[in-house]
Formats: sequence, C-alpha cells, structure tokens
Amino acid sequence: MSELESPEIPSTPHAGPVQIAHVPRISMQAFCETSELASLISEAADDRRMDKAHVKVHMGGAPAAIEAYRTAPTPNLILLEAGHDRAKLHADLDELSQFCDSGTKVIVVGRANDISLYRELMSRGISEYLVMPFSVLDFVRHVSMLYNGDGAEPLGRVLAFVGAKGGVGSSTIAHNVAWSIAREHQIQTVIVDMDLAYGTAGLDFNQDPPQGIADAVFAPERLDANMIDRLLSKCSDHLSMLAASATLDRVYDFEENAFDIVFDFLRESVPCIVLDVPHVWTSWSKRVLTSADDVVVVATPDLANLRNAKGLLDVLRAARPNDHKPRLVLNNVGMLKRPEIELGDFASAVEAEPIGVIPFDAKLFGTATNNGQMIAEVDAASKTTEILADIGRIIMGRAEVKKTKKSLPLLDPIMSRFIKRKAS
Repeated sequence: MSELESPEIPSTPHAGPVQIAHVPRISMQAFCETSELASLISEAADDRRMDKAHVKVHMGGAPAAIEAYRTAPTPNLILLEAGHDRAKLHADLDELSQFCDSGTKVIVVGRANDISLYRELMSRGISEYLVMPFSVLDFVRHVSMLYNGDGAEPLGRVLAFVGAKGGVGSSTIAHNVAWSIAREHQIQTVIVDMDLAYGTAGLDFNQDPPQGIADAVFAPERLDANMIDRLLSKCSDHLSMLAASATLDRVYDFEENAFDIVFDFLRESVPCIVLDVPHVWTSWSKRVLTSADDVVVVATPDLANLRNAKGLLDVLRAARPNDHKPRLVLNNVGMLKRPEIELGDFASAVEAEPIGVIPFDAKLFGTATNNGQMIAEVDAASKTTEILADIGRIIMGRAEVKKTKKSLPLLDPIMSRFIKRKAS
C-alpha cells in the first residue's frame, strides 16, 4: 500500500480561517453501504456551504445506483461507497457508465489507500476517490473543489457583527475593526451596512453617499460586478462601504435569501467583507449570520445582554457546527456607578471567552462619532485603539485570544439563578 497522490486535505482543525468556496446549485445523490458514511453525508448537506445543493442519501451502494438510473436521469454528482472487492467495483462502474448522462461527476469512497486503485479509477473517468475516514468539512471541501477548481480566485471572507441588544455599539465596533483590518493588513475591505432604515456607517465615515446597498437589494435583476463597484463609497485606500439609505420612505422587509447575490458578487472581488447586522431576528438576518464565515456578537455586561448573547451564541453554534464558534466582544465595560456582571461570570455563562473587552469612554467615542472619525484617528495611542486592532487580528487569524481574569463571587447568586433557569 502507498499513499494516494490525490489532493490530501487534513481533517484536523485548522488554526487559521478555513476558506472553502460555496458549492453551486447542483443535485447530488449518495449511495452508501454503511450508516457511518450516510450520516456524514447528511451532516455535510446541512453545512452552510452546501445550502444551494440538493442532496439525497440512499443505501445500497453501486448496485442501488445502477438500478435507480436505468430509467431516470443522473444528477450532477453521484457518490458511491465501495466495498473491498475491487473486481466488483470495476464491474459496477462499467455498468453504471452506460446510464450516466454527459457532465455527471462521480466520487467513489473507499477504505483502501492504494495508489494503483486511485489511478485505475481516474482512468475510468471518476472525478475523485476519497479514503475513509474523513470529516464533514473535508468532504465539503472536496465537493467544492470539483466545481470551483484549484485555480479559482480565493473567495472573500464575510465577517458579521451583531449586537446582543440594541445600543451596545456593535456598529461602531464593526466599522472600527474593518478600518483597522484594511489599514493594518493592507487588504481591500468592504463594510456593508445592513440597517437600511437607520444605518450609521455613512455618519461614522463622514459621508453621505447617494447610493448604497438598497439599490442592490431592490434591483437584483440588474446586479452585476460593475454595478457593485458603482455603489461602493471609498473610505480610504483599502476600505469602501455599501452604505444604508437611512431613510423611511419605504419598508425594508426582505426574503430570506435577498442578500445572497450581493454577497456572492462581493466575495468574487473583495478579500474581506464586514457586515454590520442590525439587532433584529428575521429569516434574512438569521441566514446572514449563519452563512457568514465568522460572527462577532457584541454585548455589554448586564443581565439582558447575557441572556440575549447566550441565546444567540447557542443558536449560531448549533447552526454552524463545522465553522469557528461565534466570537464575543464586551463593550462599554466599567461605566461609572453602573452595576455590572463580572467578566468571568459573563464568559462562563455564555460559554465564550471575549476576544475583546472595550472600556467605557464616553469622551473618546463621542468625539469620534460627532466628527465622523475612527477611534484611532481621534487617539491613536489609546488602549481602545489597540483592543480594536487586536479584534481584527484575531478574526483574521493573526493573534491569540487572551483569557479573561477570574471573576469575583459578588454576582454569583444572580448568575446561578440565570443558569438554572436556562437549564430548566
């Protein structure tokens, strides 16, 4: 036995962001021999990168596939689980080839890590041979590569910021982190202000663009890369934005996938897309958050924020099992005379270490907001400026999360009651 020469993808967790192109709108049918593979394919079908693919899982292996396609057209992609009998596998593939439509791709899954078998399968026109065991994310990556190719341009990463409660400063954090990423990493970055009625991105950058994201989402039939370029407003050499209209002359009710086409065009041309998501819970906002590459939940250290943050983090963890866990940022910490939940208690209750703890500073933030400036432009030497830069580095995979200090026991009774209530 020797190692396969097909592209190997490690199944161990990645330290940095995992870049996998979304699988296009294909039909895929899997014919499995073991429940292990059937379960894995079913999990992969629920991954956000395969939400456009139509996947069906059958048992019975290659014989079941042959029987199914005697009288039915083949899908875009067929997956077959192979047994240990190589001769039978070849015979099954020969018979199946008689019914395969032109353009149908075939993936064979087996357990023999044999280069000669791999070469035989490739010579028969098989698209890929995968050796068990592999992870859900490995499988999604292989399917993506079949349709996007090794030579495809890297997709832009979508980073979504959302507040656990209204008024916690998630928009300010999103705008400042995007500005920091663009400046420090020298990569093209776009801020998308998704609060179409009340968005503040234009104000924060002292701009009043006549067009923005509303022009894109309300006219999807006219949308293309050139139109996206025209709608972008330049904030700096490496930072642009799709501003909100911030007018109330219409209502902003959207279908679940209304923003998909906008993000698809942005991914093709921009390395980093920062979404400023309003504090709402609708079908489209849930889809935006669950389909983003990374999510940052911004909260302040009080009980309402703790409850909301925990609920939101739990939903996102469940909906994104193959992605990095959603991040937490605590903002406006240390406000004078305001009772606050200790940081350690907050982190323990929501099961997430904050990647940034931003101190309350009314003068600094108020000056930046009123002047249409970023925090670093007002005070480049401030502690807050460095914290915002650190958040950007962590999201981009360039820094480590620092542990919060152990909490004081002062608010433990409140926390224990909250945790017990959630558990019941």
